[in-house]
Formats: sequence, C-alpha cells, structure tokens
Amino acid sequence: MLFSTQGFLLGFLPATLILFHLCARRRTARQVVLVGASLVFYGMWDWRFVPALVGLTLANWGLGRAWGATGQRAWPVAGLVLNLLVLGAFKYANFLTDSIATALGRHHTAWAIALPLGVSFFVFQKIAYHADLLRGARPVRSVLDFLEFVTFFPQLIAGPIVRHSEIVPQFETDPHGPALWENLSRGSMLLLLGLAKKVALADSLARVCTPLFDQAAQGASLNMAQAWLAAISYSLEIFFDFSGYSDMAIGMALLFGLRLPFNFDAPYRATSIRAFWQRWHMTLSRFLRDYLYIPLGGNRKGMPRQIANLVATMALGGLWHGAGWTFVAWGTLHGAALSVNHVWRRTGIRLAAPLAWAATMLFVILGWVLFRAPDIPTATRMLRAMTGLQGVGRAPVHDAAVFWIALAVALVGPSSQNAVWRMRPTPLLAVPAGIAFVLLLLLIGGRIPDVFIYFQF
Repeated sequence: MLFSTQGFLLGFLPATLILFHLCARRRTARQVVLVGASLVFYGMWDWRFVPALVGLTLANWGLGRAWGATGQRAWPVAGLVLNLLVLGAFKYANFLTDSIATALGRHHTAWAIALPLGVSFFVFQKIAYHADLLRGARPVRSVLDFLEFVTFFPQLIAGPIVRHSEIVPQFETDPHGPALWENLSRGSMLLLLGLAKKVALADSLARVCTPLFDQAAQGASLNMAQAWLAAISYSLEIFFDFSGYSDMAIGMALLFGLRLPFNFDAPYRATSIRAFWQRWHMTLSRFLRDYLYIPLGGNRKGMPRQIANLVATMALGGLWHGAGWTFVAWGTLHGAALSVNHVWRRTGIRLAAPLAWAATMLFVILGWVLFRAPDIPTATRMLRAMTGLQGVGRAPVHDAAVFWIALAVALVGPSSQNAVWRMRPTPLLAVPAGIAFVLLLLLIGGRIPDVFIYFQF
C-alpha cells in the first residue's frame, strides 16, 4: 500500500489514527495498535515476508537482551553478522555471483530470490543498534518497544533511518500531552506537503524523463537537448519523490506523537559536494559517517588514508542503494568528489558562490545519470549525448509548467523543516490545506500510482 493512494489516505491511515488515539493514554495498548497496524501495512505488500520481518526483529531483540544480561561482546557481534548475512543473501547474492561468473568467463542463471520491501532500511536500523551496543549503549528492554522501533510503518519501507536512542524514549511520552494539537497540525501540513511533492511534482516529472531514459536503454541516440532534459528532470524527480516520502513519514509520525529526524535541507542549493551530503538523505549520511567512515579511521590517519576512507565509504553507500555496478560507480565518484573537496578546502582557495554552486550541481546531475541508468552502456550513451556529440536538437516538454515550478521550488523554495516549523498553525490555514488535499486526492484517482523510487532499495 502506497502512502500516495486514496486507499491509504482515506482508509488505512484514518482508521489507525482513530484506534491509536482512542487508547493513547495506555502505553501498551497504543503500542499494540501501532505494531499491529505496521504489520498489516507491511503484509499488504507481501504477507510472505511478515514472519521474516517479525522473526528477524525478535532475534535482534533477543541478542540485545543477552548483551544486557551478560555484557559479552559476542552477542552484538552476532547481531551484526546476522543482519549482514540477511542483507547479503536477499540483496547481493545474485549480483556477487554474477560478477564472479562474468570475471571467470562463465554465465550465472539468476536465483529466484524475492527482495523483501524495505530490507535495506530496517536491516540498517538493526546494524546501527548492535554497533551502538558495542559502544556501550543500553539495550532496548521491552519487546514491544523494539517491535515498534523497527516496524513503525511511516519509516519502515524507506526511512528516515532512525536510531533506537532517538525514538524509543519517546514511546513513554503521552501523545495526548500539551503538544497534541501542535503535533497534529504540523504533522498534517508535512503530510500534505510531502503528498504534493510526490503526486504533483515527482510523478509528473517521471513522465518526462522515463521515456527518454528508456530510449537510451534500448540503444537509441538522444540529442543533447533530450539528454539534458532527461538528466535534469530525473534530478528533480528523485529529490521530490524521496523528500516527499520523507515529509510524509515525518508528518505521519507527528500524528502519533513521535518525532523523526528530517532527511532533506534544500540540497540543490549546496555550494560544495560536502554541503550536498550534509543536506541530502541526511540520516543515511550520518549512518555512513558514524558506522563506516569513522570506524575506518576517518580523517585521523593522514590525508591519503582519509581519501581511501571516503572513497570506500561512498562506494559501499552506492552499493547499498542497489546491487549494480552503476550504483557502485555513482558512490565511488561521490567519494572521489568528497576527497577533492577536502583537499581543495586545505588550499584556502574559495570559488565565488555562484561558480561553486554551478560546479556542484553539474557534478550531481551527471552523477544522477549513472544512478538512474539500468547499466553502464546506457549511462555512457546518455553522457555522450549530453556533450552534444550526437547533435544539439530540441526537446519539447509536455509538462513544461510542472518542470519550471519544480525547478523553482528546488532552487529557491524553503526546506520542508523551515516551511512547516516556522508556520504558525491557524484555523485559516486549514481551509486552503483542505482544498489542496481534495485536489491531490482527485489527481491521485486519475492516475495509476507510481511506487516511490527508494522502495527498490
């Protein structure tokens, strides 16, 4: 069930909210409602994976309890190994086997392995949990707390990547406390804002870039105008698609009295690649920093080692996004760019802000071509077309208004955090918000819903 469907917005979400708030004063009851609703939500994608999700969650909880009882490092280490094996088996078994077979000049027939939806996100949560235990964190004591932490449906499929220390303490807070109406109003506005990003902008932009990328994948030669239109449209699509999902997730969490970390902060206004990663998918950026880059040595062992750590961290971050060499190449390029950024900063030379922004965005857009392309040959065709070697040509935009509105919002619009938290909730604001919600529902009803891009990861 997608967030951006009428069934979810008019059926599942209101029913869950009503049940939750009817028993909100009783902690166990409200947690049972949320865990049960989350498992129903996940099961509506594929019921076969619900026992696996619950079983893996209980196993990780048990390992945490064993650590708390004995203090033996073997338990969280076992948790790390367990989760890495699960991720490797489901997501990377075919990719690694096929890569080895290709290197040996052989053919690998792909195994029929169904990828559980959201496996990368909820496995990363558990990896962070066990890594924190090794650093001395206190384990989660209640099985209900741990189940709610892992399965909470707004962030179950595509994040934000939430740490147990951020959300579990909030389970004690009475959702009907003094912040109730502020949470409901701000949460509703974030939900509406995210829905608008997804339905009105991202899904419309997909209809511009997808046919062009499909042509390139089929071997067609695009002209320069078409290639740049495809690249820029996809850069906007993935931003509004994922930031829209994140806004909806954070907004829904507020409706239940819980606060999740923000995930985006106007990334396309960044004037360096380092600043871009401080603004883009921020919960993943901090995960990679805290659980990969710093344990590898960070910047503590000299510049050559720092560069190697950056490239390795971002290459693994790229691989986390997808089991394909395009993702590895994308992550590696970003690691190299971050390394150049660090070396450049040490020189003390500063580019003018407009020039720094232009260089950053050029790199980001070119990188998104690799990220979007299904394979290296398609990415090569797209990048070649962007140079103009296949003709300049023209590329009429069918949804020109949407394209320019999206570009303006991405470049000069406020971040979701600023837009919602600086806005004072008032009854007058509810009227246009309600009208916008109805219009978006009508727009949803006239389309086949598009799955969020990050659901495939």
